[in-house]
Amino acid sequence: MGDLRVRVDRALTEFVDAELAELLSLAGELAPVAEQTRVSISGGKRIRPAFCYWGWRAAGQPDTDAVVRAAAALELVHAAAIVHDDIIDGSPLRRGRATAHERLGKGLAIVIGDLLMTWAGQLFHASGLPRTFLARALPVWATMGRELVAGECLEILRTGGDPDLARSLAIVRFKTGSYTVERPLQIGAVLGGADQGTLSALAAYGRPLGEAFQLRDDLWGVFGDPARTGKSALDDLAGRKPTALLAVTLAGAAGPERRRLHHLLDGPVTPDDAEEIRQIMRRSGAPNEVRHMIDDRAEAARAALRDTRLAPETAEALTRLIYEATADA
Repeated sequence: MGDLRVRVDRALTEFVDAELAELLSLAGELAPVAEQTRVSISGGKRIRPAFCYWGWRAAGQPDTDAVVRAAAALELVHAAAIVHDDIIDGSPLRRGRATAHERLGKGLAIVIGDLLMTWAGQLFHASGLPRTFLARALPVWATMGRELVAGECLEILRTGGDPDLARSLAIVRFKTGSYTVERPLQIGAVLGGADQGTLSALAAYGRPLGEAFQLRDDLWGVFGDPARTGKSALDDLAGRKPTALLAVTLAGAAGPERRRLHHLLDGPVTPDDAEEIRQIMRRSGAPNEVRHMIDDRAEAARAALRDTRLAPETAEALTRLIYEATADA
């Protein structure tokens, strides 16, 4: 897995270096934009390319540099999504660094996000895979984009209202689960010409695991150590995001604590307010319930793998990815 991450980083670096050289040839004053673009793709576990790559291998295809480049394109989708997400949320930090809009302003940050999304399609098509392979993956790529936009829009539309668990899980699936696990895995498998049985098995694995990944992120957003997550622990609470964690808390909190929680979330959330909210969440049992939800989905993914006839190397890699997507929840 480590070697794959190195290869994805190399593919991204080669592509981005060439593109930024072309950009800077237009005007030297674009240097701050180029620098921030590099920052926006640096770091990260490259988990989306990993799912794409192993989807390809699940289809029985061999290792190739071309599929690594195609998989790396998904990291650019992710980079674009988080630049835009940080603008929407007003997040000051990402991976321990100032976000694009904090450094350059919202206008340039929006353009950087747009550029990264454009690059994603460009790198995918320039990966070196046969055009017939790329063509059969385009419907899945389009579905991934549609679901990502739907999830982001639903989160914005539902922010500030009383979260409902079923509605929160729909956001989980569309906004993050789909483009993190399910669709990258499917893109890789479709690129590789997987049969319907393999595609069905991978869907049974990918959908619950994608949900588990975002549920873990929701926990980290409130209870995680900012030094480790690289993000402020106030963002989700200050933005009153309609997370499953908040929905479970409101359902389980006693009447007075539920009213107190509403009061705390209605105004600016200070660090002291955030700690009181965490205490209410703990007393409601919500963190443990969300952890059980994560564990249940991880087990569903494992069960789906047990029902497949994948090559041992592929099955082992997909098993490791369950751990990467859900560890420390």
